[in-house]
Amino acid sequence: MAAKKILMLVGDFVEDYEAMVPYQILTMVGHTVHTVCPGKKPGDTVKTAVHDFVGDQTYVELPGHRFAITAAFEEVRPGDYDALVIPGGRAPEYLRLNPRVIELVQTFARDEKPIAAICHGPQILAAAGVLKGKACLAYPAVGPECTAAGARFGEVNATASNALTDGKLVTAPAWPAHPEWMRQFLMVLGSRVEA
Repeated sequence: MAAKKILMLVGDFVEDYEAMVPYQILTMVGHTVHTVCPGKKPGDTVKTAVHDFVGDQTYVELPGHRFAITAAFEEVRPGDYDALVIPGGRAPEYLRLNPRVIELVQTFARDEKPIAAICHGPQILAAAGVLKGKACLAYPAVGPECTAAGARFGEVNATASNALTDGKLVTAPAWPAHPEWMRQFLMVLGSRVEA
């Protein structure tokens, strides 16, 4: 497997597991992951939030860990990276308002580089206009945005543990899908993955 250089877009209140676990998995198998956030510099952190279901009609948001920023957002050049990861949580709803975030995502999509997005991460893909004609998954409440952006929204299974690959786009509904989401993304990256 050739090691890849991967960019991960995060912001305050990114979902804890959806940032931490992919970062750990991808680095564990030998890839380099640079984490970036608008307005933050290397050595800064973002606050994370744990989203969980405890009997309410929607998820609760609990305090998570601090997640380290390893590269400067303002210095990112998409050509230096092989792939993009967009975790969910609350961060995507405001990150999609940043024109540079949109421009980066559009460049990765235009250059047909692998993109992995989970949970609310596809909100950024929808805002960037890169979902038209693509099959994808997301947290179910984000489904209408994906559909309005021209995507074919897939069926989320009962445990939110499934993932979907369409070309070089790999999406999933929530952190219970990490094993399948990362397995499919690693395959797209050309990593050796046991079935």
